[in-house]
Amino acid sequence: MTTPLLQVRALTVEFGTPRGVARVLTGVDLDVDRGEVVGLVGESGCGKSVTALAILRLLRPPGRITGGSVAFDGRELTTLPESEMRRVRGRGIAMIFQAPRESLNPVLSVGAQLGLLLARHDGLGGRAATRRALQLCEMVELPDPERVLRAYPHELSGGMCQRAMIALALACRPALLVADEATTALDVTVQLQILLLLRRLRDSLGLALLLITHNLGVVAEACRRVAVMYAGEIVETAPADELFAAPRHPYTRRLLAARPRIGAAPAGDPIPGSVPDPLNRPTGCAFHPRCHRAQSRCAEQHPEPAVPSAGRAVRCHYPEP
Repeated sequence: MTTPLLQVRALTVEFGTPRGVARVLTGVDLDVDRGEVVGLVGESGCGKSVTALAILRLLRPPGRITGGSVAFDGRELTTLPESEMRRVRGRGIAMIFQAPRESLNPVLSVGAQLGLLLARHDGLGGRAATRRALQLCEMVELPDPERVLRAYPHELSGGMCQRAMIALALACRPALLVADEATTALDVTVQLQILLLLRRLRDSLGLALLLITHNLGVVAEACRRVAVMYAGEIVETAPADELFAAPRHPYTRRLLAARPRIGAAPAGDPIPGSVPDPLNRPTGCAFHPRCHRAQSRCAEQHPEPAVPSAGRAVRCHYPEP
C-alpha cells in the first residue's frame, strides 16, 4: 500500500473563549491519496473549514492545534518551522477559500495579485510573470484574460472571482487543492461549470482534491470517496457510491434522508436538535442525543472508529445494518 499524499491522524483543535476552552476538532482522521477526490461533508458548524485551516496551519488565536498529526508527502506539518510552512502553502497545498470576492484583495487587480504570488514562489517578474498569469487565466477558462488581469474583484462576477481564485491556487502547481465550499455562493449553472472545471484540472494536472461542502449533490457528482463529519470528528468514511447506497452511521443515514427531492417529500424525518455546543459536548457519542438508535452505552462510552473494511470505517456502537 502506498502512503497517502495527505494523512491526518487524531487532529485536535481548541479555541480559548471567555466561557472556557472549546474543543472544535476531536481526533480527526483523514486521508487523501495522490490524484484522488475526497469529499468532506457535514452540517454547518461541524468543523469542516477548521479542519482545512488546521491542515494549512492558518488558524489564528484563540484557535490552536493541541494534538495529532498532519503529514503531507511524508513531512509532518504540525512541527514544521513557519518559514518552511510558507513554502508548503501554495506550492504543496493550495486552498480555495469560501466567498471568493471577499478572499481576494479588493485594492489590487487580479494581475497584481497573481504577480505577487509568482514573484514570491517562482521568482517571476515582468513579461514572464504576465505570460504565466495569462496562461493561468486561460487554464481556468476566464474570458478575455487581458481584461481580467486589469480588473479588480468588485468588477468581476461571482463565477469569474471564483475562477480567479482557482487561478491563484494553481499558480505554483500544488499537489493538493483544498476547495472550501467552492460553489456555495454561486447560482446552479455556475456551480456546475466550476465543478466541471475542477474535474478537468484534476485530470489534466493530476491534482488531488479535498472538497469541503454541505452540498451532497456536489459530492455525488465529483467525489470518489467521502468523509462525513459531525461535531468535530469523522464519523464515517466510505467510497461515494457505497455511502449513498447504504450509509452505516445513523447520522449519515439521516443526513442523506433529509435531502430535498423535486416533487417528493424527504425520505425520512429531519434530524432533531442541532450540532452540540463545543463548550458543552455530551458524554459518550456526540450524536447520541439526536440518534434514533441510541442506547445507554452511547451516552456513557465514546465510540472508536471501526477498523476499515473494504475502504469503509464507521465510528458508532450500533451502526446501521
